[in-house]
Amino acid sequence: METKEIANKLVAACKAGDFETPYQELYSPKIVSIENDGKGEGAYVEGYEGILQKGEWWKENFEVHGTTVSEPMVAENWFSVKFEMDTTHRPSGMRSTTSEIAVYEVKDGKIVKEQFFYDQKG
Repeated sequence: METKEIANKLVAACKAGDFETPYQELYSPKIVSIENDGKGEGAYVEGYEGILQKGEWWKENFEVHGTTVSEPMVAENWFSVKFEMDTTHRPSGMRSTTSEIAVYEVKDGKIVKEQFFYDQKG
């Protein structure tokens, strides 16, 4: 698959509220996922199992009220997507809206790296 096709499939799934199917269909088993600078607990994970654990942690800690997903911007083997999320942090009960840019790298028809950039709150 070409980068543009992968980007469009990821965005379509996310817009439909399906954040798990892309892991199975579009991600490399050797995926690297980084939050901001990759520092801190869970901010850097490798491999499919790491992504699944990160997703489980997210579902346990955040209730998602709504998500907006932009169209992808593609440049060769890279693409970016803007996500806006209205969430409640379950442990604190604090509701907030977060805006982030996700940057993805594609090699051999699979997403091999994702990195999320956003302002830290609190």
